[in-house]
Amino acid sequence: MRIMGIVALGAALGGCASSASDIAPSYVSPVTYQAYTCQQLGLEAQAISTRAATLSGAQDSQRTKDGLVTAAAIVVFWPAAFFVGGDKQTAAELANMKGQMVAIEQASIAKKCNIQFEGKPTRAT
Repeated sequence: MRIMGIVALGAALGGCASSASDIAPSYVSPVTYQAYTCQQLGLEAQAISTRAATLSGAQDSQRTKDGLVTAAAIVVFWPAAFFVGGDKQTAAELANMKGQMVAIEQASIAKKCNIQFEGKPTRAT
């Protein structure tokens, strides 16, 4: 019985949603935005930034829920640990949005548009 609890705990901790800040940007080529004017880059930057903020909130909310379920599983009812799964689709979309932010910033630098994101993501790997 104790081994099952340890296995459940391991499964729960491995399945928790990542924090939005821990999600690295996926690679998006800046060539995608090469034909954009500075004004178009600015509009795209606003749209991408808004979507990324929404996804970050959803991702962090899922992480909180997963943490609560994991805590309940550890303290009260260990089979609940199997319901912790994170949200891989949100994380993947957030990684893509962060990658697009990097690509837009790179295109902006090439065109001397001076578009920068606050709290910008690290470079894509």
